[in-house]
Amino acid sequence: MTQLRTLRRRVELGLIVLATIVTVCMYALAGLGRTASIPADIGPFLGLVLALLVSAHLVMRRVAPDADGLLLPLAALLNGIGYVFIVRLDEDLAAYQAMWTAVGIGAFIATLVVVRRPRDLQRYRYTFLLIGLVLLVAPLLPVIGFERLGAKIWVQIGSVTFQPGEFAKVALAVFFAGYLVDRRELLAVSTFWIGPIMLPDPKHAGPLLAAWGVSLMIMVAQQDLGSSLLFFTMFLVMLWVATERTSYVVLGAGLFAVGAWLSYMQFSHVRDRVAIWLDPFAPELIRNEAYQIVQAAYALAFGGLTGTGLGLGNPDRVPVVTTDFIFAAIGEELGLVGATAVIVTYLLMVGSGLRIAMQADGAFEKLLAVGLTTLIGFQAFLIIAGVIRLLPLTGITLPFVSYGGSSLVANYVLLALLLRVSDDSTARQLRRLEREAVAA
Repeated sequence: MTQLRTLRRRVELGLIVLATIVTVCMYALAGLGRTASIPADIGPFLGLVLALLVSAHLVMRRVAPDADGLLLPLAALLNGIGYVFIVRLDEDLAAYQAMWTAVGIGAFIATLVVVRRPRDLQRYRYTFLLIGLVLLVAPLLPVIGFERLGAKIWVQIGSVTFQPGEFAKVALAVFFAGYLVDRRELLAVSTFWIGPIMLPDPKHAGPLLAAWGVSLMIMVAQQDLGSSLLFFTMFLVMLWVATERTSYVVLGAGLFAVGAWLSYMQFSHVRDRVAIWLDPFAPELIRNEAYQIVQAAYALAFGGLTGTGLGLGNPDRVPVVTTDFIFAAIGEELGLVGATAVIVTYLLMVGSGLRIAMQADGAFEKLLAVGLTTLIGFQAFLIIAGVIRLLPLTGITLPFVSYGGSSLVANYVLLALLLRVSDDSTARQLRRLEREAVAA
């Protein structure tokens, strides 16, 4: 057991060092591309990156020695790639991103230290529901809530500005996991007819549907439809895993179709995004609403197979490139090869998260891991699909890569919860194997 722990943490440390080397090399290449010289601060940059990541690793060795050894290095690699591109695009924002990275890793460490057993969170499921709903409502409150770029999802307290919805998703994932564990058997039994469809008794499904419906209505009122879609998907996947009923997926698909149609009919910005998705080169769109998606398409085309090279492209032609369209900048300067590597990194994260869910002994831990993994994977899919025009653009951030303190900190907290589930499940399995070996 001790040897396995040591091997797992050694592999993690090696991968962290490798991710750091990749980040620092990219940082140097970006400097060479912009100024034909290696950045003078590359030494302090290397020291800062290593200090942050090794601190997280050492805490893992101490408080979560049996946790998965792949997730933290993958997040570090994505975070490093994002930071290099933000430095290359806007040095002022890069300073803030570095600060938020430090805060995010601090939140990661704090979550691992405070949450020692993931199943303890189940007892506070209604507290997490209240926290999630308060966070969702906060941007709609006077004085502190305000609108930016057409979405009222921001809160300002003093000089600090953040998106509380990023943290609300994690809190609501904990609530759904806890509630579904208590009611999964009752929700799996159909006793109530609506036309040809049999559903569970409303008294069991009611609180769950009410929380889901209120959350969606709040996000729609904020015109944050990307987060609404992400939240709906997380809810549906967790419900399907808990009950093992395909009928919920079918019903969810129908509800999504109805909701999409109503959104299209009621909201002009939804109609605009669909029109941009269908034909961004239309004369009435290309110089206005569709300008950024067209520039992103050109950036990806200029990148070709291997890219223009770090610091040698022109991704700054794309508006809001550091947030919604950072994947276009990656595609231009790293090409199809680099963009594919980023996608593969997300696939590895999703695969690790689902493996953690499959190995989890407890139902709560299993559902929580599924929900958190869905948040990361589907959020990455939504924004990448929007940039390459596979889907209409939703305007959410690329996890660990895009500029944004709220997203970065929330995703590090999410990562810590996943690793806590992994550590708890693996430790219990190893102890069981040891007892069986002794008994034999």
